[in-house]
Amino acid sequence: MTKISVTIPEAVQMTGIGRSSLYTLFREGKIQPRKSGKRTLLLVEDLKRYVENLPAAS
Repeated sequence: MTKISVTIPEAVQMTGIGRSSLYTLFREGKIQPRKSGKRTLLLVEDLKRYVENLPAAS
């Protein structure tokens, strides 16, 4: 079964984006965090979309 959402530590490991950078992306509205009780979850599709739309390295 494929996960549709991940926690912040899982998102950091999955994307290589640091925890502080993720919180900056939340504030800028580039990634929308979701709350389930006290847990913060991120949709895997949102993370993929963000990373795929980053500019290519030259």
